[in-house]
Amino acid sequence: MAKLMRNMFATHTDYADFKGIIPSNPLFLPSNVDGICERNGHFLIMEWKRPDEKVSKGQEILLKALAENPRFIVTIIIGNTDDGTQIDKYFTVGIDGKCALAGVGFEQFKAFYRQWYEWADGNIPKQKAA
Repeated sequence: MAKLMRNMFATHTDYADFKGIIPSNPLFLPSNVDGICERNGHFLIMEWKRPDEKVSKGQEILLKALAENPRFIVTIIIGNTDDGTQIDKYFTVGIDGKCALAGVGFEQFKAFYRQWYEWADGNIPKQKAA
């Protein structure tokens, strides 16, 4: 059985060598998301940021585009998983691209996560899940 990852030294993919591959848009680079869940064709995107960390412009464009899709719910979580899960607060990205505070703390996020699952499973309307 696979062990769940908890490695604060995990590396991230470096896309620096992709810079300039597209001559007409040399800053077009891949982006990553920190977590993605799928249930019945519905997706929950989780982007983690530390309190002093910003979302890059390219990642902002990507997250806003994903949030426009009705099958996606995009969250930005302020916190870390270095020594257990620490969530200060989390936001949802609306179809208008604006962030709205969705909750504070891991306990509230767990309730949000369960609610997203119920929505993706077809048990509640999206308005109540988001």
